[in-house]
Amino acid sequence: MPPVLRRLILFLTRHIDGVLLSAILLLMFTGLLVLLSASNGNFVRTSGQLGNMLVALGVMWLFANIPPHYLQRLALPVFALGCALLIGVALFGEIVNGARRWLHIGVTRIQPSELMKIALPLMLAWYFNRNEASLKLRNYVIAALMLVAPVALIARQPDLGTAILIMASGCYVIFLAGLPWRIIIALGVAGLTSLPFLWSVMHDYQRQRVLTLIDPTSDPLGSGYHTIQSTIAVGSGGILGKGWMNGTQTHLDFIPERTTDFIFAVYAEEFGLLGNAILLLLFLFLIARAMVITANAPTLFTRLLGGAITMTFFTYAFVNMGMVSGILPVVGVPLPLISYGGTSLVSICLGFGILMSINTHKKLVQT
Repeated sequence: MPPVLRRLILFLTRHIDGVLLSAILLLMFTGLLVLLSASNGNFVRTSGQLGNMLVALGVMWLFANIPPHYLQRLALPVFALGCALLIGVALFGEIVNGARRWLHIGVTRIQPSELMKIALPLMLAWYFNRNEASLKLRNYVIAALMLVAPVALIARQPDLGTAILIMASGCYVIFLAGLPWRIIIALGVAGLTSLPFLWSVMHDYQRQRVLTLIDPTSDPLGSGYHTIQSTIAVGSGGILGKGWMNGTQTHLDFIPERTTDFIFAVYAEEFGLLGNAILLLLFLFLIARAMVITANAPTLFTRLLGGAITMTFFTYAFVNMGMVSGILPVVGVPLPLISYGGTSLVSICLGFGILMSINTHKKLVQT
């Protein structure tokens, strides 16, 4: 091999974790196969997703090469920018399908809630690392206030699914920072007692989603349609599935949003229980590798950030599969690395890039 080519390969791969990348690429390849079937062989849409994947992998490589201490410096300004953009959405955002989630900046528009998926755990990890030597109850209270502010702005848009995911990412950081169990239990009890109040402030369509979860057949052609059709598809796959491109629920257009939020129903119908088991093992393998990287991280900041990224990815997968299987309400969460879409794919790969950076830069931190 020519020395120039060898140096180029070493430069491109020196901060890339091969095990993590292999799992990510396998999931992406699976996503392309399922998307091609879900879109009825639409090569334009599939090639568009391939482009999204290449961009996401580029972002992952970029962040894998940024040392964690640089990310630490960016935590506060990125969080402040995210909060400012969310306030801008509340004041000047564009309303699409009854929700104010987008903000125009010049020639394009952005969804600031996607930025908060990384900005919030980054900020909380920075805050706890800064106060590591003298963590007290007031530090957890301040962290909770930093969590509540952006979550409330996102829930107000309304975007309950994203708000829940961002709240979960922040809660993971607070929990991993050592929140005492007595406080966790007290918060759990308080959360249960506040359910009637939360029910009263939910939008009508949000309450309908919860009621539909309990009994989808109460409105089979309306709010229960998504759940009914997705569970039929999952069940009809049987043990071995109906085969790639042969799903009847898919190709007879019964499954709604089959290239995005409900793509798992397409996969389950065509690859069956065996395919589901393989997919779950692949997700678990990726999560296990990410947890190993987190456990070996050298500082509190990197451990908290790595743990939050890993557990948020797990939450994405669990919520989507639970939603499609009918055990959780429909909240509009894509299946990570599988569903069509560029924004969520980039944010997920950005997080994995940070994990790779934590893994490959740890020796520099320790010395």
